[in-house]
Amino acid sequence: MFKIALHGSSFVSSQVGYQPPGSWDECVTALSQYFQPITTFEQRFDDLLKRVKELGFSCMDVWQPAELNWQWATLEHIEIARRVIDRQAMVISSLAGEFGTTREEFDSACRLASAIGAPMLSGTTALLLSDRNFVIDRLEAYDLRLAIENEVEETPQQILQQIGDTGRGRLGSALDTGWWATHHYDVVKAITELKEHLFHVHLKDVLPGDEHINCGYGKGCVPVVDCVETLMKMDYTGILSIENHALDHDPGSELVAGRKLVEKMISS
Repeated sequence: MFKIALHGSSFVSSQVGYQPPGSWDECVTALSQYFQPITTFEQRFDDLLKRVKELGFSCMDVWQPAELNWQWATLEHIEIARRVIDRQAMVISSLAGEFGTTREEFDSACRLASAIGAPMLSGTTALLLSDRNFVIDRLEAYDLRLAIENEVEETPQQILQQIGDTGRGRLGSALDTGWWATHHYDVVKAITELKEHLFHVHLKDVLPGDEHINCGYGKGCVPVVDCVETLMKMDYTGILSIENHALDHDPGSELVAGRKLVEKMISS
């Protein structure tokens, strides 16, 4: 059975405030600036993991654009993060986000993921298209897998093309249910079409339309229950990450409700 995690992007708007909501870029910048100072990093990262535990999760995807970014994380940041993770007994399911466009940037992302005990990168890197062999070699060197997240892709075939020959088993899919719905693609069909390559699932609900507005499960157009049932029927054993990066309200209660819904389904 799959393991349930909490996706760190769910806290994206926490430093901007929810009314009126900030733009996505404003929220990411504010959160990154909040975590970056080394003098306050330990307390703030510790508070983050405590918040995850308060919501009932013992496993999380650390969101690298803001909470621990390979672009600004020093050795001291990484040592502190490792100490906090151990102290809070948190399982890190992936380093999530974007992993650069150059060899140096991708190597930095891999080094960070490995240092905090993440077995996987879940997100995107343009380097996969321009320097595929290097990406696969670095993944092997750090004993990582890359779960490619669908964002701009409009069909699973575009993800399958990137996975290709699986890069010696290092490449797979981080299936984001919300993005498939935003692109008006049948989400359950996408799951079945990518089932042989699923490393990670971002279980997200979104409002109908083209703007990719996150919401609590059952409030949008993603058939969340059908998605979970499909994963259960196919004996999916990867990570199912509860994600809700709402900008206009604190999604905490919705994250708890989402976790309880999935836990009830897999225990029945």
